[in-house]
Amino acid sequence: MDPTYQAVAEFAQRWGLIYFVAIFAMVLAYALWPSRQKQFDEAARIPLQED
Repeated sequence: MDPTYQAVAEFAQRWGLIYFVAIFAMVLAYALWPSRQKQFDEAARIPLQED
């Protein structure tokens, strides 16, 4: 294989994984942040509310 292709592929795999893990951690922190609990509890009850 071409050494340039291999270097780019390794770079993309390594930093892509780091990028997606970081994004996942931020989304998880957002969803589990204590101050957001009331907002998500209200959103969870929306389908049960009558018009």
